[in-house]
Order: sequence, then structure tokens, then C-alpha cells
Amino acid sequence: MGLMSKILGGGQSRTAEDYVELDLDDASASSAEAAMQVHIAEVNDQADAIDIKDAVYDGDIVIADITRLRTSDSTVEHIVDELRQVAQEVDGDIVRKGDDQIIITPTGVHISREKLGQRV
Repeated sequence: MGLMSKILGGGQSRTAEDYVELDLDDASASSAEAAMQVHIAEVNDQADAIDIKDAVYDGDIVIADITRLRTSDSTVEHIVDELRQVAQEVDGDIVRKGDDQIIITPTGVHISREKLGQRV
């Protein structure tokens, strides 16, 4: 199961008919001047954490896929600790979703720990 299917949910198979092509000309011009971006990253080793940290320091959100790392590997914990420190430094937030994703946000962005539509 790919990163986006895990983010968006659903494990069922999809076909091309399930999607609608969006015309970028319909999007407002102000979207090109966005103050914040959402980056998708794949973490294969320690060096990939540098780009993630830079993006968070620049004020962007990063969704990092760590499936290529073995969960028992100490490298995963080291990377998570580094990213946790970055989130603290910028007064942002960090969440580890399962064994395969980490979401890191910059200043002023909080990650809800409650799933939408599932109020407790």
C-alpha cells in the first residue's frame, strides 16, 4: 500500500475512472504564492533527514515515509529523535503514524491526535 493510499485511506483497488482530472488554470493565482507547502519525503537513511529539517525550518509541513527503514533499526529512532528536536526548536509538532509515517509541522501548526469523523 502506497503512502498516499495510507494518508487518504482505503485499501480497495482504484481505477482511472475513480479520478477526475483537475485543470490547474481553475486554481487561483494566489496558490503560487502560498506561505507554506506540504512536502512528501521518503527516508532511506540519515542524510534524508537533512532535507526534512530544512523544510521544517523554512516553515513547511513534511510527511515522511519511513517504510524503507527497518523499524527495529536504531537509525529510525535516531532520525525520529532529530526530527522531534527540530519540531521543538521551531515550536511545531510531530506525530509518528504507525511504523511507516512521520508528520512534522512548523511554528503555529498543531497536528490533531483525533481522526476526523471519530469523536470520542
